[in-house]
Amino acid sequence: MPLTEAGIHAAALRLIDAEGVEALTMRRLATALDANPMSLYHHLPNKEALLRGVARMVGAQFRTVTLEDAPWQERIRLLATDFRTLAHRHPNLMAYSFSQPDFIQPEDPFWAALTRTLDAAGVPRSEVRQVAALMCAVVIGVLIAELNGALHQWSNLEPTAPAAGAEGPPDAGPEEEDRMFRLVLDTIITGLDSRLTAEGDGQGAGRGVAAEAGQGSGEPVFVPGQQSVSGSRWPGPAAPSCRLWAEST
Repeated sequence: MPLTEAGIHAAALRLIDAEGVEALTMRRLATALDANPMSLYHHLPNKEALLRGVARMVGAQFRTVTLEDAPWQERIRLLATDFRTLAHRHPNLMAYSFSQPDFIQPEDPFWAALTRTLDAAGVPRSEVRQVAALMCAVVIGVLIAELNGALHQWSNLEPTAPAAGAEGPPDAGPEEEDRMFRLVLDTIITGLDSRLTAEGDGQGAGRGVAAEAGQGSGEPVFVPGQQSVSGSRWPGPAAPSCRLWAEST
């Protein structure tokens, strides 16, 4: 059977899943494909290009959230949960991909779905990309800790001064990690919801104050707290600034 780019990528993913990214070499891959190693270079220039192709192949399986009528909170929860499922399905590839700053591109289905959901939630359009990036950074950080075992280790750390008779922390098995991931999502969603609510309340109050203070004056009125020095529409000292995927089941 002639070699194809899709076939090469699929064989590479099987090797990565079984033995890790470090085990993937063009020679090992050629052996798995029963092909001459030099023939691979007719399709791919090097291992870096091969890994990018494998990542794109997996990324193409990601789905766009179709629950357009569902609350934005539920749509974000679904995206993040599906992303986590994918990370655990291909942990070796995803651990490598997480280390690449460009592993998600603007045209990726997840990125498009996430930014569209945040826009529908009421995040100011000038802030959507930054908020989406921040959410991805938090979720990816948790997933890295899950995949490399750090979350398990940290969750079982003994307190420095345990109370008398206190039991040690529960073992952070799969169920505990599931619960902790839900906690992360709850925290992210609750925080964003609070900021959106505060922004809406602040703008409403600001309009009222401006209308009352400016009645008949014809002069512009400064309303404290309505605009930050940076120009952000978010309340508080600073706007968040700082990506994800999900796979079809």
